[in-house]
Amino acid sequence: MTELVVRALARGETALFRSLKDPGLVGRAVLGTEFATVHEGGDYRPEWSWVALRDGVVVARAAWWAGPADDEPILLNWFDIADGEEEAGAELLRRAPLHAEYELILPPGWRDLPDVREAAEARIRSVRASGMRPLVERYSYRWTPECGLPPRSGRLEFRPEPSDEAVLDVLRRVHSVTLDAHAQRAIAESGINAAAQEELDFFHWCPSPREWWRLAYTPQGELVGLHVPAINSTGPCIAFVGVVPEQRGHGYAYDLLVECTHFLAEEGAQFIAGATDQGNIPMAKAFERAMHPVSQERVHLV
Repeated sequence: MTELVVRALARGETALFRSLKDPGLVGRAVLGTEFATVHEGGDYRPEWSWVALRDGVVVARAAWWAGPADDEPILLNWFDIADGEEEAGAELLRRAPLHAEYELILPPGWRDLPDVREAAEARIRSVRASGMRPLVERYSYRWTPECGLPPRSGRLEFRPEPSDEAVLDVLRRVHSVTLDAHAQRAIAESGINAAAQEELDFFHWCPSPREWWRLAYTPQGELVGLHVPAINSTGPCIAFVGVVPEQRGHGYAYDLLVECTHFLAEEGAQFIAGATDQGNIPMAKAFERAMHPVSQERVHLV
């Protein structure tokens, strides 16, 4: 077999990246996205966009993503392989000097769609062969005004909290019994303080106002949790909803999610993105009850 050539794109080689024939069943294509570099108004940097070629033909491709001000990639969220080229895809990922979590975007119920499942599992096998391992599967949600605003329960009071240290304390308490796989991984690797700081850093990374964050309290003044409405790189989102351990079991996640939804809608949001782990049953039920429909499923490997 001809030797594999693995390299980054040069500026102006977008057509080369796009030349791999792919039916668009999984990945960013599910969102209707076409690959483009930042020089063309897209999301990807040429030096972070790699191809594997055999006899000059692209047989695998990968593109890592980050925000405009980031110095390192945050996600590998574009990865495709030609038929029979799983090993070429794995080799591309081994050779590229870039490391970030892989996020595979999939339509809802993807395991029940034979062609989609085959395309997804081929990519997962290839990524695993490169040395990555599965972390979690998640639901993504997309609320629009047509969904209707979920009713507020009126059980809680919401207050801004200007102190980052106070917010960090709430995050530490929420994470002490978290069901979120990313938080669990951060805690296992670096401890709960670092995991809470990582969450806070993400809130600050979002370009939306700091003043939007809210702590929730019972009418008696007992802390319930935190919700963070935000704008990320693609638009309005539920950045965080968390209930402290001693207040769980009362359905308060729904109240926080509803308040977050109303807040963003009042700010003029025409859609609101959200996500939760598929194993986080209470949060998934809260999204369903709050009229946030599932828009995609996502598989994460690290």
